[in-house]
Amino acid sequence: MKTRRHFCKYALATTIGLAAGCRNAPGITAVPSRAYGAATAAIPVILDTDIGDDVDDTWALLMLLRMPQLDLKLAVGDYGNAVYRGRLLAKLLQLTGRTDVPVGIGVDKADDPGGQSDWLGNYQLKNYPGTVHDDGVQAIIDTIKGSPEPVTLLCIGPVPNIAEALRRDPSIADNARFIGMFGSVFVGYDGAPDPVAEWNVRIDPHSLQEVFAAPWDCTITPLDTCGLVRLSGNNYRKIYTSDDPWLRALIENYEVWLPGATYMEPTTDPTKISSTLFDTVAVYMAAEQDLLEMQDVPLRVTDDGYTVVDEVSGRIVHCAVAWKNLPAFERKLTDILIG
Repeated sequence: MKTRRHFCKYALATTIGLAAGCRNAPGITAVPSRAYGAATAAIPVILDTDIGDDVDDTWALLMLLRMPQLDLKLAVGDYGNAVYRGRLLAKLLQLTGRTDVPVGIGVDKADDPGGQSDWLGNYQLKNYPGTVHDDGVQAIIDTIKGSPEPVTLLCIGPVPNIAEALRRDPSIADNARFIGMFGSVFVGYDGAPDPVAEWNVRIDPHSLQEVFAAPWDCTITPLDTCGLVRLSGNNYRKIYTSDDPWLRALIENYEVWLPGATYMEPTTDPTKISSTLFDTVAVYMAAEQDLLEMQDVPLRVTDDGYTVVDEVSGRIVHCAVAWKNLPAFERKLTDILIG
């Protein structure tokens, strides 16, 4: 079965056509874009991420740090190998001068080698000048409960941390909204006409079921939209040729990661094109959604990892089902990253 990690093809025309055909389906409502970025104050954000597997999480982190509309309050590694993920978060935050951001360690304390270990080197959590929370789940709870305004919980990986946080303190849903990269509503991998069990859901469907059951606002970018984003041409050239230390580190991580990503097309040239940047769409949606076709969809997560439309028992989820203007998003992403 293909997973999120295997989706490498650019299938815009197919996806937009399929999504457009579903816009008037029963139980599904088109909704206006939510321009959260219009707020005067920056939006407080907690990032929950499986950084260190697919390199798109690294792109997403740097994008987040360069968006003045978003104020990162905490970054936590999720879905196993949490110490490795925490080390990677800490090194990137230190490199970008953001050691004010605490790092949290998720529920699994493993420190096994990962796809970006060669870039990470011997960097250890003890080297981080900022705060490191050994109990990242409790740090999520405390950050939400202690915030004077609602927190955006930005999740770009499987969510066992978030499910555990809800078990410990269900009241966190009163002061947070959930935004993430999850699922496949109308379109599958490679623009296929049949939805599939997307990686972030399939690998731990029960945790996402718990998240969807919580009484907070839920917004997702499924494969229908996030699976189409790759930078190439002039957009990618601006990133690849930049002497900005942030972007040099980003490209170094990409070049270290790519040889081990055996599911990538063998012709992928890191001097010319990015991998699929799934998670950057979730970051964008935390601030604004103007370039996306949003729908309120009654979704249910099945035990085998599908996100199915269910008018009877589904919960309403704000879904980015198609792009209004994908090229404009790719230009925006480039501009954000180059600062």
